[in-house]
Amino acid sequence: MGFTEAVGTVFKKCVTFSGRASRSEYWWFSLFYALALFPLAILAFVLAFATSGGGAPSPIHYTVVIWMVFTLAILLPLISLQVRRFHDRNISGWWYLALFILSFVPYVVLVTFPVIIIISMLPGTEGPNKFGADPLRPEIRADVFA
Repeated sequence: MGFTEAVGTVFKKCVTFSGRASRSEYWWFSLFYALALFPLAILAFVLAFATSGGGAPSPIHYTVVIWMVFTLAILLPLISLQVRRFHDRNISGWWYLALFILSFVPYVVLVTFPVIIIISMLPGTEGPNKFGADPLRPEIRADVFA
């Protein structure tokens, strides 16, 4: 799966919390998210310096507001992608919710964030699992292994 196909798939499945997402889909969309933040930061700085004057907010204020609006706009696709990535590892999406909530406890985020990243880095289960067909090889069915 390439860059444009992954981004398109994530936006098509932005409210789909069932199924599985391959590593390539996850990491290509992560790259898209990171690359999209750079032009937004440049836009924020341009806006900040164009409107700078007495008592105007600093460029950091503009940057934070623009990043927050962008992140809120793609929050649902990000969450659904992460849940489908957990499904690819044969882990329930409720574990992602538990790790996300636990990350608000001070210092626990030092454990929960690496756990989420490690789960996202590991390869998915081969063949179908309880969350659906293998996204890399959808032609392999469960009855082949029975």
